[in-house]
Amino acid sequence: MGRKLKSFVQSAATWLGRRSMQSRLVAAYIVILLIPSIGVSNYLFSQIRDSYINDTLKQGQYSLEMEKVNIVNQIEAMELAAQLTVSKPEILEYVSVKADLPVEELLDLYRGPLTDMINIQTNNPNIIHLRLFANNDHISEIWPIIFHERRIQKEPWYAELDRLGDQELWLFKDQDPDILHRNVTEGTDQLPKVSLVRAIQSGSTRIGVIQVEMLLKQFSPKAFASVKDEGSQMMLSDGNGTIFFDENQPFVGRDPELREAILNEFAEMNKHGIAEKRFMVDQHPYLLISAPLEQANAELLNVVSLQAVSEHISKAEKQIIAVNLILIGLLSVITYLMNAFILKNLSRLTEAMKKVRRGEMPTGLPLVGGGEVGELAHHFNKLIHTINELIAQGVKKQALTKEAELRTLHSQIDSHFLYNTLENIKMLAEMENQRTISDSLTSLGGMMRYNFKWSGEYVSLQDEIRHIQNYIAVMNIRFDEPIQLELNIPPRLMEIEVLKMSLQPIIENSVKHAWMGMEASQSGIRIDVSEKEDDGIIISLRDNGRGIEAERLNRLNEMIRSDESGNGPSTTEMINGKQTFGIGLRNVHQRIRLYYGERYGLKVYSSEGHFTEVVITLPKVLLMGGGSGHDEVVNRRR
Repeated sequence: MGRKLKSFVQSAATWLGRRSMQSRLVAAYIVILLIPSIGVSNYLFSQIRDSYINDTLKQGQYSLEMEKVNIVNQIEAMELAAQLTVSKPEILEYVSVKADLPVEELLDLYRGPLTDMINIQTNNPNIIHLRLFANNDHISEIWPIIFHERRIQKEPWYAELDRLGDQELWLFKDQDPDILHRNVTEGTDQLPKVSLVRAIQSGSTRIGVIQVEMLLKQFSPKAFASVKDEGSQMMLSDGNGTIFFDENQPFVGRDPELREAILNEFAEMNKHGIAEKRFMVDQHPYLLISAPLEQANAELLNVVSLQAVSEHISKAEKQIIAVNLILIGLLSVITYLMNAFILKNLSRLTEAMKKVRRGEMPTGLPLVGGGEVGELAHHFNKLIHTINELIAQGVKKQALTKEAELRTLHSQIDSHFLYNTLENIKMLAEMENQRTISDSLTSLGGMMRYNFKWSGEYVSLQDEIRHIQNYIAVMNIRFDEPIQLELNIPPRLMEIEVLKMSLQPIIENSVKHAWMGMEASQSGIRIDVSEKEDDGIIISLRDNGRGIEAERLNRLNEMIRSDESGNGPSTTEMINGKQTFGIGLRNVHQRIRLYYGERYGLKVYSSEGHFTEVVITLPKVLLMGGGSGHDEVVNRRR
């Protein structure tokens, strides 16, 4: 896939490169218009989509809240009916008595409190049943209000009353045959119902159960009424997660796959504690919204189809795309015509340049005019004149190059003459048995070869150390007490890359200044080389000389790292009045930073009367192209 895309891009670039400037400009304008157009269109699509979805969500939430208010009113009506029933002491006394009452008292009870209970149900026609089940076999049942509790002992919810105590238990049922007519079917028996069940306590003893029932079409009219909506449907869910809905409504009732999806999505919503969720069924989008009914330990659900919303969004997107295409097409035509007029003189200039290339107009372009085209013609004429001058200069440079080559050859002959002369003197010293002079000439010859043979900026550490050893050998001729050179360098680091003549100036500073004014003692210089954790190299050059006082040492390090030219109070004036010491260190530091980067360089440490140490940090790079084992190549010109 990547190769095909790359090949397509290359082919398109090649094809576009062969087009005229006018065509390429038109293509560029189209791209310039197309990119922001796509960005703005995507933004508008997102805004339209969010607007439609938010409007649908707010409308669904509003319908849900309105229905919730109605359900809360029905819940309060059922709770009030139960509360009024258990608040009558005559009723509670009757269900608690352990003896049969006389007929006169039963009639008084029926005419009084029982009639009030019947009136409670009559005044609230939405309540279909108001019953009190007494836990007392000594009393007589008074239909349709008071019954024995044994009539409900086989109900699946009966055992839960002991756990709840006097708390309310809300039950939702798809159907609930009336306990009084087991063999007779009433119109309400097969309809979904909601029941409020509550135990009646006398102290710690349960004396009965109060039950209030209402049809779900009265409890939640929008969910179970006969009004049908093709785009949404409300449902109820009890505390166990069971969903109840009107199966006669076409939206959910006739789509089993949608019902299954609603159950799964509602379970996910409960699991993550969210009140709304979007989902897909058969490529159709839906929105599920929930609102809790805390008093009934239930939830009210509203599932809304987003198919109409998607169609509106798709229509709006198509309109925006059509407007963009028309606008881009119109602007492309205008751009093409304007470019044709603007580039007319440029086309004439192009033809004139082709004639010049063929040699028809070798003296320049006869095209005049203002603006960029006229200026281009003017500069092209200047260019032809400059080319003629450069040809003459090229001939002259070629002659100068030959002369430089001859001078270089002569210089090489001079250097070989010096080497041969030193070798002859060395042979004479050996013939006279002057071994010291012979060794010194050998060291001096090695130094001269090292200095004259400047084939590049980089050498191996081993070559630089050999040069230092030759230098120390030559310098020891001057001293009664020779300088001892101690090397502490792992063999594997001898082939690392260093700048040529980067260590020798530091050794030279030590030889000239470290033991000046001190009594004769064992003079020594130690060179340590070690690796850093970040694949760097540390080179330490330490002498046992007189050291540098703290203030001058700080000024020395500041001068080494400064970008100044060295005017003003210099380091050399602080040490011995000779400028070569401080300037040499600064030059080495600047060369290291130039070739390896600003993170590398040198720093001077010293303890007055004890030592002076110069620490150099370099990258670990093998001279012959090796390195530290990493793929990254050191950039010496950063």
